[in-house]
Amino acid sequence: MSLQLYFAPGACSFVPHVLLEMSGAPFEPCMVKLHKGEQNSDDYKAINPRGQVPVLVNNGQAVTQIVAIVLHLDQLFPELGFLPTEPLARARAISTLAWMNNTVHPTFTHIFMPQKFSDQPEVQAALKPYNIQLFRSMLGELQSLVSQAADSSQAWLSGAHFGPLDAYALTLTRWGTIAGIAPKEHPVLWTFVGKVAAHPAVARVMERERLQLDMSPTA
Repeated sequence: MSLQLYFAPGACSFVPHVLLEMSGAPFEPCMVKLHKGEQNSDDYKAINPRGQVPVLVNNGQAVTQIVAIVLHLDQLFPELGFLPTEPLARARAISTLAWMNNTVHPTFTHIFMPQKFSDQPEVQAALKPYNIQLFRSMLGELQSLVSQAADSSQAWLSGAHFGPLDAYALTLTRWGTIAGIAPKEHPVLWTFVGKVAAHPAVARVMERERLQLDMSPTA
């Protein structure tokens, strides 16, 4: 099995990056420098015509989109229990993963890159504060999920095993500080994210990507 992961530091590609690191399988991490526009190069678009990260290449075949990549990695490494196997628990975990990817993540994109949604400066200026408030409430919902897991004596968000929900929770919470949402606003969530960051595989990926957990201006 030959695996390559195309990732951008600090992007949602952090999620499969962590899962691959946890797997212990050999893989090639291939950095894509979004700030330099490498995702729009002909070479990269030959891998993913949409010009997005992440891309997982397995034996020369590309898989795109976070949910698809996570499901593929879960099948490649079933012994690690990235997702639950019990049908209802699995469906709920995938539901949360999809919510993170198709609702919470795009809300942050409206904050970080409002130019993707309007070419009018006044609209762009209005998008940012509005979506910061939405994102703040979504982090509150994520904090509730952390509390529910703890109340159920679950070590991680989807059960006994570390998985994609935990890595995505770290990513989204970290992005919150970029949006000016202070860690003290969601203390339970931040305590959990600190636990995620302390996991050896996560720590190695954070070092490789050179990530700082708290990106607040005063951090």
